Amino acid sequence: MRRQILAAGAIWSASILLSRLVGLVREAALGRTLGVGGDADLYQAAFTVPDFLNYLLAGGAMAVVFVPLQAARLARGDERGAWNAVASIGNVVALALLGVGALAWFAMPWLVRVAAPGFGPEQLTELARLSRILLPAQGFHVLGALLSAALLARDRHAIPALAPVIYNLVIVACGLVAGTAEGFAWGVLAGSFLGPFLMPLVACHRLGFAWASRLDPRHPDLRAWILRSLPIMAGFSIVVADDWFLRAQGTLLGPGAAATLAYAKSLLRVPVGVFGVAAGLAAYPLLSRMAAEGRAGELRTTLSSALRSVVLLALCAEAVLVAAGPDAVALVYGRTRLGPAEIEAVADALALCTIGLAAWAAQPLLARGFYALGNTWAPALFGTAVALAAWPCYGVARERFGIVGLAAVSALAISTHAVVLYSTLALRLRRAGAARPAGVVPFAARALVCFGLALACGLLVARALPAAETTLGSALRGGAIAAVCIGTFLGAGIALGLAEIRSTLAPLGRRLRGA
Repeated sequence: MRRQILAAGAIWSASILLSRLVGLVREAALGRTLGVGGDADLYQAAFTVPDFLNYLLAGGAMAVVFVPLQAARLARGDERGAWNAVASIGNVVALALLGVGALAWFAMPWLVRVAAPGFGPEQLTELARLSRILLPAQGFHVLGALLSAALLARDRHAIPALAPVIYNLVIVACGLVAGTAEGFAWGVLAGSFLGPFLMPLVACHRLGFAWASRLDPRHPDLRAWILRSLPIMAGFSIVVADDWFLRAQGTLLGPGAAATLAYAKSLLRVPVGVFGVAAGLAAYPLLSRMAAEGRAGELRTTLSSALRSVVLLALCAEAVLVAAGPDAVALVYGRTRLGPAEIEAVADALALCTIGLAAWAAQPLLARGFYALGNTWAPALFGTAVALAAWPCYGVARERFGIVGLAAVSALAISTHAVVLYSTLALRLRRAGAARPAGVVPFAARALVCFGLALACGLLVARALPAAETTLGSALRGGAIAAVCIGTFLGAGIALGLAEIRSTLAPLGRRLRGA
């Protein structure tokens, strides 16, 4: 089972890594073109209202909810019924998108005042215009997620994995050609149509899908999808709300603050996606089968093993990002539009955001543990409770500590959410008959020792090396710091007997010996 998850995880890690790397190219284009200032703040804030529309219709959880419904029909040999379900749900979602989208379009001048309370009248007018450009893109994302879920249920992974890459490439191309925030916004709209929507649509059509115009509100899969998506639609989990809070509070700190936080979070998403999201996607089918067959003990063992590996990788990445943060920021966002002070500000925000990196990486696995048990309510309710409790803390942190305060609260909020999820899921599995896995506390202690040693060595090297003045210098300096951090982390893990590190390095050792 472990090998099965590792193999699937490797596939998803590779695809997500490519997508995240292209995403970093997008962020680099943004940083080098817009810098840290009014235009960058406007562009980042313009996503708030459209992203809320996506969240309201559970677009981000489409695959989690819809894949099992498709898989059940395919297991019965009902291929035609499975495609009819795609069309039925797609038509209802499209009507909902048109209705809610139209309301949001006309109400945009008032909605942006809530999304960006720190902007002046002229900025709010421009923000409303950019948000209207981005609004239809969310419709393509939601419908595209439905089509991608149908492909995933049929073990067709290439198109869903490639679509985000095309999306980001189109954004980069349009943004660089125009050289303005509006150009990037039009790139988002074009990219969302070409990548997340059109590519899965063509792939589904080649497999036999024909989008019928008939509306069937009584379709059983539609009712099941609504019931399972309802908690995700109704809740406002900190997983998504954190970005909303950072954007809104950032606009109150003056020009550049919202962009600084957004740049830091974008760098954080690379290891989160490669480790956490990939592990969640890889383990979810196996966890679902174990839950369906009543194998609570195996489910807990498998989930615990995957969590330990993800946490170790996240802690190693955390040490690298903290020690080599300024070099990573300079390498990605460049030194043309970001001066030394701005690079330092993004690096400081990144260092504090990475305190929650292990929690961000673990959260996809923990949530899918609940989803495998057929429970979509718990993650939504807990995430909403944490978001409501944390919201006042964001305001206090902004007033007292500025950008770094917001970054610290962000890390604390997601860490609280992950702890609550883990504790509740462990309790539920114990009630289902699963024994508590041994060695949780010793593992945590040894993992933290590895992190501390790696971080200390990385900071020492960073202090010893002279500051880089060029992009190439940042790459070399950051690479040296990262190598020291990773080497120290792995060496300490092997010395302390962390089996997860040994099992990960064993295949590489066998290949080297065979060579």
